[in-house]
Amino acid sequence: MQNVIAIFDVGKTNKKLFLFDEQYRIVWERSEVCPQTTDEDGDACEDVVLLTDWVKRSLAEVAALPGLQIKAVNFSAYGASLVHIGFDGTPAAPLYNYLKPYPEDLKKSFYDTYGGEVTFSMLTASPVLGSLNSGMQLYRIKKQRPDLFDSIKVSLHLPQYLSWLVTGMACSDITSIGCHTNLWNFAQQHYHEWVYREGIIDKLAPIMPSTGVLSLAGVGLHDSSAALIPYLQTFREPFVLISTGTWCITLNPFNDSPLTVAELQKDCLCYMSYQGRPVKASRLFAGYEHEQRVKELAARFHKDPAYAETVRYDADCVDAIRRGRRDDDNFEQAYHLLMTDIMTQQVQSTQLVLHDTGVRRIFVDGGFGRNQVYMHMLADAFPDTEVFAASIPQATAMGAALAIHEHWNSHFPPADIIELKYYR
Repeated sequence: MQNVIAIFDVGKTNKKLFLFDEQYRIVWERSEVCPQTTDEDGDACEDVVLLTDWVKRSLAEVAALPGLQIKAVNFSAYGASLVHIGFDGTPAAPLYNYLKPYPEDLKKSFYDTYGGEVTFSMLTASPVLGSLNSGMQLYRIKKQRPDLFDSIKVSLHLPQYLSWLVTGMACSDITSIGCHTNLWNFAQQHYHEWVYREGIIDKLAPIMPSTGVLSLAGVGLHDSSAALIPYLQTFREPFVLISTGTWCITLNPFNDSPLTVAELQKDCLCYMSYQGRPVKASRLFAGYEHEQRVKELAARFHKDPAYAETVRYDADCVDAIRRGRRDDDNFEQAYHLLMTDIMTQQVQSTQLVLHDTGVRRIFVDGGFGRNQVYMHMLADAFPDTEVFAASIPQATAMGAALAIHEHWNSHFPPADIIELKYYR
């Protein structure tokens, strides 16, 4: 029998299940797209019934696979999402979308009561983001639907709900609590005062270590924190990770200085590592901007948008742009102009979390890590820092497996989990 760990990696669109062997190779995988449903207001949201059914069916399926012995299970999922479980053990409310519009009057009342937006945001390392501050979802239920609030036995962030499905034991995890939820006072390292005053604490499960297990199942991790784990376990010298996708998030695990007003205004926030340490981060909507503007360029120059992937870095073109030339007579020139604009924003964003932390390496994973133009420009922008494109097969799922390594795997983790490409 081959020993494996099962990892559920639940994204907004794709729900994935992986089996890793003891050398952290993927030996089996499955992906599914669950159609969305709507909440009582008609807003789109995750179908928690479909998701629950998929988790249970998938676990039963892999448990029956011949030749494989599942030694443990763990979970990673997107954050800012709560499942409210009733006293009958089933979800008492929809799994509300973190993009659901938040009532302005309720938001104003909350911040007026608890010290104002600036002071509150600095304490909780949470920019004012409405429903994306998941604690505000519970506050809204309490104020607008007190009957529903009373019917909730426990509210779990999505990764911990997945764990609860397998173990039947409710717990909270610091990587979910510490991710722009408005719940955690970073300065005092416990829940913010409002959580107690509003009775929210009565709906929250006990906090368990991110590395702990319950009946051979991990407690689950917020996906951004999980993706950082392979790097934290591999590299000891200070580094920054730029995780790229729709958002480009610069994560600095070696910067735990309190957020300043200026940083908050420039879209900085803090995540929490699986070790319970603050990770200062800055966000840039660059992946989305890149996607939209590439579509415009493709239409203008009569190309397929995928043509952008074939563009090679042209140092002469970049040099001309820096000297003030803004010609874009062809797709290649226009694309270099686009990437120059994005890189200007990226450097400003990354610099926000870099200062005075001794970082000498920048790792880039995700889509831009495979973009030669982006990587060369980034290396040129940080000449005193080593810049690497980093590739980890399913980094989020692997991080969730590594978090509970000692509970299922008697071997040392392999040293070559991360594939690096250096850009001068």
